[in-house]
Amino acid sequence: MSQQPQDQVLCTIDPYQYLHITTNPDGSITRLFSFPTTAASPNADTSSPVLSKDLPLNPNNATFLRLYLPHKAITSSSSPKLPLIVYFHGGGFVLLSASSSINHDFCSEMATQLSAVIVSVEYRLAPEARLPAAYDDAMEALHWLRTTEEKWIREFSDVSSCFLMGTSAGGNMAYYVGLRVAAAVDELGPLKIKGLILHHPFFGGSQRTESEVRLANNPTLPLSGSDLLWELSLPVGADRNHEYCNQTAMRDFSSLFDEIGRLSWEVVLAAADGDPMIDRQMEVVKMLRSRAVKVVDHVGEGVHGMDLLELSKAGPLFNLIKCLIHRCTSIAYPS
Repeated sequence: MSQQPQDQVLCTIDPYQYLHITTNPDGSITRLFSFPTTAASPNADTSSPVLSKDLPLNPNNATFLRLYLPHKAITSSSSPKLPLIVYFHGGGFVLLSASSSINHDFCSEMATQLSAVIVSVEYRLAPEARLPAAYDDAMEALHWLRTTEEKWIREFSDVSSCFLMGTSAGGNMAYYVGLRVAAAVDELGPLKIKGLILHHPFFGGSQRTESEVRLANNPTLPLSGSDLLWELSLPVGADRNHEYCNQTAMRDFSSLFDEIGRLSWEVVLAAADGDPMIDRQMEVVKMLRSRAVKVVDHVGEGVHGMDLLELSKAGPLFNLIKCLIHRCTSIAYPS
């Protein structure tokens, strides 16, 4: 992975205009654009393939979980329990919500296509709550799943067949939360993680990669925009070589990678050839494989987050996830 110093890259896109934000003297930001939201539908009629509902996680932090359940799980008395996918949305740790329409529609489609229960986590956003707040909220969600008596979880999902998944910043979360789980796996029973699904994961670093230089002014995710997102989300005083951002600058996690191997987890990393972060994502694949972690990578044509931007393009991603679920649980999908 060739790299270049930061000052050799010309970024012409104003990151504040791109993100539609302004900063405030107290360190918070004002979000100038209201992303469309969709309400949950716990009592949808039979014409809807998916039911959804919101449940509080931590009222003190205004966090919640949005659950998605395929309607057929309720109407069929003989259906086996469904795999469970815990999903972390994207937005650079700064924007969007579990209730944002783009995330709601994506999770609804996943529940339908994968015949799975989806738990989408509403976590705290930066800079008001900088990392590791989002990771902490994700772990709190997993502990909730371990102990809850919620009917949709206890009756319809198989908590021993759980996958952590995220898009963009959510993919970063699935990665680092996966490491946390590997360090404390005995504390989460009967919840059992089977694999990690990193969808266009959000990583960075102080030195530029070739793909970041080549795609510095990519309108979907310009380099100046990702730089500002990291500035707002990393701990105060940290640079982009902090381990939350730069996977190659992490402290030694060899024992955790060994534990992931012992647990027989699989990692799927889905990337796009027009994503400025593709070089970093492929470096993650290389690093994991060097540590004997089972990894399946897929590079599709398109841009960062394309599967959410155009659901019609999500077929290859869903097929990757179906294959992962089948390998890890023996659940068979119709061809």
